[in-house]
Amino acid sequence: MVRISGVNIQDNKQVAYSLTAIFGIGLSTSKKILRRCKIDEKKKVSELSDADVEIIRGVLGSDYRVEGDLKMQISQNIKRLKEISSYRGIRHMKGLPVRGQRTKTNARTKRGRKMTVGSGKKAPSQKT
Repeated sequence: MVRISGVNIQDNKQVAYSLTAIFGIGLSTSKKILRRCKIDEKKKVSELSDADVEIIRGVLGSDYRVEGDLKMQISQNIKRLKEISSYRGIRHMKGLPVRGQRTKTNARTKRGRKMTVGSGKKAPSQKT
């Protein structure tokens, strides 16, 4: 099993698909990386030589922000939006959708589980 950017890459898959296990790398980015490294996309990870793996690590380290660095950058961007009290920052603080989606209905993923409120009708008092 090969370890790149702190992620174990599965041996039995093709290189292009297995690189997508790294946070910040999708299929198109992994294909660009492999073309740049001159490695066949259809090759299995188990067939890669140590030199090939080092080339991939070098390209990822120099040109792409992945895993921890990318997560840190995203969290810093959100923190900055909150500090300057922009519209998007306020939406992040309130836990509401940021990109203009409707919230009267839907938005359950962002807002959490539905909380039902009672009918407001009190139970009748007991006669004594």
